[in-house]
Amino acid sequence: MSSSWEAPAPDLKDWTWVLDRPCPDCGTASGALDVEDLPSLLSVTAEAWHRVLARPGAAERPRPGTWSPLEYGAHVRDVHRVFDERLALVLGTDPGPARFANWDQDAAAVAGRYHEQDPAVVADELAEAAEEVAHRYAQVGPGDLARTGLRSNGSAFTLVSLGQYHLHDVVHHLHDVGSPVRDALPAAARTAPRTPAAPPAVATPGERA
Repeated sequence: MSSSWEAPAPDLKDWTWVLDRPCPDCGTASGALDVEDLPSLLSVTAEAWHRVLARPGAAERPRPGTWSPLEYGAHVRDVHRVFDERLALVLGTDPGPARFANWDQDAAAVAGRYHEQDPAVVADELAEAAEEVAHRYAQVGPGDLARTGLRSNGSAFTLVSLGQYHLHDVVHHLHDVGSPVRDALPAAARTAPRTPAAPPAVATPGERA
């Protein structure tokens, strides 16, 4: 990566609205997902990311100001790790809500030098992180579903909505890099995306997690 590399403009939007209505960009109706859907979907998405990161030129940005597939993949790996920590807090906090910090993924991308990482290593680390958080979701029982968490910016989650929000991030970024997994989603969680899956035309770094 050349010395002209620059961080994309940060995404300051609050993406929690995807819990209330389908995302028009990737077509995911996150609010229709059940926690029991998540382990298998996380496995499917990890396999899709492995294919993305094996592409020739995965470390190259499609245009200035837009993340490369490598940067998106490193972001998703860290998303899995962050949500695994949050899920553990939600499951382990009595009484709730569990409290966790708002994660600045734009700062994480710069500090972690995502653009300099090895795509093959990131693919393996992403798969491992996805497997770990999928295992934790698989341990959730019916009595856990109403557990709650509170992000430091005031956004409130149930365990269910936390998982829905997590999966949307992962699926949305597969759409961003032209590798959608829409057909793997339950029928109720699929809507028609507004735009075909393709690398984005504008800078769209990670969601506000």
